[in-house]
Amino acid sequence: MERKKIKKNKNYKHLSVDIRNKNKIFEIFKKYKKKIKAIVHAAAQPSHDWAAKEPFTDFEINANGTLNLLEAFRLYCPKATFVFTSTNKVYGDRPNFLTLVEKKLRYEIKKNHKYYKKGIDEKMSLDQTTHSIFGASKLSADLLVQEYGRYFNLKTVSFRGGCLTGENHSGAMLHGFLSFLVKSIVHKKKYFIFGYKGKQVRDNIHSLDVVKAFDEFIKKPKSGGRVYNIGGGRQNSCSIIEAIKLIEKISKTKSKYKILKQNRIGDHLWWITDNSKFKKDYPNWKIEVSLIKSLKQMVSFEKNR
Repeated sequence: MERKKIKKNKNYKHLSVDIRNKNKIFEIFKKYKKKIKAIVHAAAQPSHDWAAKEPFTDFEINANGTLNLLEAFRLYCPKATFVFTSTNKVYGDRPNFLTLVEKKLRYEIKKNHKYYKKGIDEKMSLDQTTHSIFGASKLSADLLVQEYGRYFNLKTVSFRGGCLTGENHSGAMLHGFLSFLVKSIVHKKKYFIFGYKGKQVRDNIHSLDVVKAFDEFIKKPKSGGRVYNIGGGRQNSCSIIEAIKLIEKISKTKSKYKILKQNRIGDHLWWITDNSKFKKDYPNWKIEVSLIKSLKQMVSFEKNR
């Protein structure tokens, strides 16, 4: 329904172009340079496992594709705003070195931990850690976006998201965990959990709240290569086991899952986002869609497909 509305909008024009194709990207920016006010770069190769099998393709999309967009932006519409959907995987497995305790259904940060009680902020180191091939290509893109902002004094921002979700999310086994988990349970398919006893924690943010964050930045952009962690925060966090129990209750369907011993390389054991920096800079923004509301929407969507 939403896609149909967009297509009917007289200001909407769809162009199917691979971001690796520099010439085509430059042609588009050159043609529409007087009209471009903002670029929201959300194109990516999103899978850790697939990236390891096709590292050249992964890097060409995530890093080189981003460079193509940034250079076209700089050359043809430098007064515009460039929004990049980065990822918390730029921190590699650094979060796994936090002092965590194992509880019945989840891992949790130790109560007397000096930092990160509210979640992980942008001060966490990016170095001396395993990123995965995907994480490395996204980090390359993230740094490029920052550098175009700082070196060329352009209005760029990297939003480092974690689990971005919603009822229209096309989740698959290797990424989009909450969406794929809902699909698996509702349609009675077996779900495989990769390591950590299913107690690994993620915070989840609905795509609507992510887009509203983009909108806040675009309305009042800041130059110099801004970086923000963006996520659901502690109130919208859950382990995979906790998510399964919630979905079972909402859908009234029993799940079928298997916990594998081996975790994915560079995967996070515990991730909760601290949104404080963005909230300070953009106080009008707040999370409006809770985890429970998201899950109810996703279950309803799957049942009515």
